[in-house]
Amino acid sequence: MKWLAAALALVLLLLQYRLWLSEDGVRELRQLREAVEAQKAENERLEERNRQLAAEVKDLKKGLDALEERARSDLGMIASNETFYQIVPPRTAAEDAPHTRTAAR
Repeated sequence: MKWLAAALALVLLLLQYRLWLSEDGVRELRQLREAVEAQKAENERLEERNRQLAAEVKDLKKGLDALEERARSDLGMIASNETFYQIVPPRTAAEDAPHTRTAAR
């Protein structure tokens, strides 16, 4: 009977070792849970991006305002009844100074 109890205790210890310390035990379970949480966060971010893109596509298909805005921002287009004004910032004194080069010998 002592041998049977010792054998059962040994089996219990081996199973505990495998559960807590082996590669396919509690550590791997924790790592997999962290990976699942990271993937869920990434999925939520991508779903939000997809919703925004779907709304933009819908807006471009239905409304000319979005199409006009896109043409203005991406292509720099202006309407035929508009006047384009380009404002140039004033030049500084450093930009007006002539650049001199020194010859390296």
